[in-house]
Parts: sequence; C-alpha cells; structure tokens
Amino acid sequence: AERLRAEWTSPVYAFYHPEPEIEYVKGRRSHVFRCLAKGCKHRCRRFLDKGDASSTSNLRRHVRKCWGAESLKEADKAADVDEVREKIVGGLLRDGRITMSFKRKGGAVTYSHRNHTKAETRTEIVKWVCESMRPFSIVRDRGFQCLMKTGRPGYWIPSPSTIGRDVKVIFSKTRDRIARLLQEYEGDLSFATDAWTSPNH
Repeated sequence: AERLRAEWTSPVYAFYHPEPEIEYVKGRRSHVFRCLAKGCKHRCRRFLDKGDASSTSNLRRHVRKCWGAESLKEADKAADVDEVREKIVGGLLRDGRITMSFKRKGGAVTYSHRNHTKAETRTEIVKWVCESMRPFSIVRDRGFQCLMKTGRPGYWIPSPSTIGRDVKVIFSKTRDRIARLLQEYEGDLSFATDAWTSPNH
C-alpha cells in the first residue's frame, strides 16, 4: 500500500480519504476510495488486476459531480496532492461552502460543495422567485440575508432590480423559443379559451 501511495500523485486523490480500504470481490483484490465531502457516502472501487489499475477517470468523474468542475480545475493547477488537500479540500470543508446549487437524479436532491458563481446565483434566484412566486424584493429580506451570508459574509446577492431585468430577459427568450416551436410544428394546433363568469369578479 505504501508503494502504491507513492505513485498516487494525481491531485484528485486529495478529495478522498488518504487510506483506501482493501476489499475482495469474488477473489479479486480492489482498493475502495471514500469521498471526503461532508454527507457523501460515495465509494469508488478500483480493481488491481486490471490494466488500468492506476486510472483516475472514475475518481475524477465523481469529484466533478460532487465537488464541482471548478474545484477539480483548480486542483489540477496545484503543485501536489498535499497542496490540494490543504488549500482546496481543507478550505471547502472548513468553510462549509455547500451551496444551493443542486440537480435531481433519481428523485434525490444532491448539493454541490462549492459556491455558486455570480451567473449561477442570478439564474437560481430567477428560477426560485418565478417558480415559488416570490417578490423580487425578497433578496433584501433580513432573514434571507442571514441565511445566505452566515458563515460566508462575502456571498454576493443580486439586487431586486437585477432580478427584475433577468426575469424580463428570460421571459423574452422563452417567448421567442415557444413561438419558434409553434411555427415549426407541422401538425394542427388547437386553441381554446378558459372563459367563465363569477358574481365576485
């Protein structure tokens, strides 16, 4: 194991527990690498009897999904594994920068371990205020500010006017896209009105 660890110079190893588990599957020896991310239970298995026993493609694939492509990109620039473990992985774990960026996979919600970029923050807030019918001014709400900035006071939040402009831009692009889809549709289209009266209106 010590000999193999000396060969593990790729920065991607810094995102995993330094002591891999040794497991046998049907008589085949394998190393199992455990992700260091908080709450992540992913285990990456690598069989030692294969020609690509030193391949890091599976390790990198998980890091890209779990920690974020930007974290992996920065790790690749580091001098060695120790620098990545101290400055990138250690920093992420210490600061607890688990953001709201998420994607659904198999019905479960998985969260990224890096902060949103400004563009991502604007996109996520536009989706949130539109889907949940929130006012643009909610970003100035004291409780919202507290939730977003506690532990990371420098986290950037767009202004209500910025959100308003973004919503208009997205609406315009969505309208144009729907119009194009309707124009290119070769079948028949049916339209109906939802009209009704009420003494209250």
